[in-house]
Amino acid sequence: MTRLTTQEISQFRNRLRARDLELREAIHASLVNNADKTYAEVAGRVLDLAEQSVADIISDGQILQMEKEVAEQADVVAALARLTDGTYGECVDCSDDIGIKRLEAYPTAKRCIRCQTHYESTHRGGGRDTTPSL
Repeated sequence: MTRLTTQEISQFRNRLRARDLELREAIHASLVNNADKTYAEVAGRVLDLAEQSVADIISDGQILQMEKEVAEQADVVAALARLTDGTYGECVDCSDDIGIKRLEAYPTAKRCIRCQTHYESTHRGGGRDTTPSL
């Protein structure tokens, strides 16, 4: 585990709990809002395809935002679990310390910067086109 002081652990725990609460409230509000609005209400009485496209974008944007909030909330819960089990600040891949500066910038980090860079390059194609050439 990263050599965090008791005070640093407490600060990260408080910060993560506060973010967890913010996300839970945002997700709840989105669910309530979306339950009150059907797609037809968002679209209204669509008169043409352009207006329908705008309604699609609005609806899709709301869904994407909620998906991002749910994913972030899951990361926060996982970070809180790592705080509880004593592995917070330890890279899940190599077990090295993640580093306090990285944790301050990104408190849900589960990998050190080296392993995160490797993970991104192998799991997202690293920005390269991974389709075979013909």
